Amino acid sequence: MAENNIKNNLDLNVSVSVIVGDIKVQFNGSAESVLTSVITFITKQVPAIDLAKKISLNYALTDLIDTYSNFIKITPEGPRVIPDTVEYSTKKISDKEMVGLQLVASKIAKELGKFSDDGMQVSEIQSATSLNPKSVSSRLSELVKAGHVVRENTRNGSESVVYRITTSGIHWLGSTIAKKTKPSLSP
Repeated sequence: MAENNIKNNLDLNVSVSVIVGDIKVQFNGSAESVLTSVITFITKQVPAIDLAKKISLNYALTDLIDTYSNFIKITPEGPRVIPDTVEYSTKKISDKEMVGLQLVASKIAKELGKFSDDGMQVSEIQSATSLNPKSVSSRLSELVKAGHVVRENTRNGSESVVYRITTSGIHWLGSTIAKKTKPSLSP
């Protein structure tokens, strides 16, 4: 159901006006086609943007959903790691990858407006993944050390620690998962 809502939101018609110098253009259509048209127009009009785009790494919500929809789902209980074994044949997902996937699921849930914060406490990650609490703590420590996750102290009422996936963590996880999975072949 949530997948259909996401798809419906991406299919909404949008209208965007872009002015670069003396040139003004209007783009109309689906959100995805307008976004593509705007990016193409701007990169042609401002070549430096095209160069910057080649070295820029940023994941839009649609990129995250495309990359991770076979592994995570947004459920009534919250974001969860639920690999789609029907569509993909998957080797065992390591505890470190499971923690990373849970943090990506939390980020997607926030981006979709389902949650106000993408930070998760150790106990929340443990509860959502059913991993051993010591394993969760150890994997988070490794991910923080590698720069794939950030650890932040919060002070909303009580002092607590939350973890968030970083852009490099999303890149690492996508690369790691891609090596472990392959589309199943249909006869």
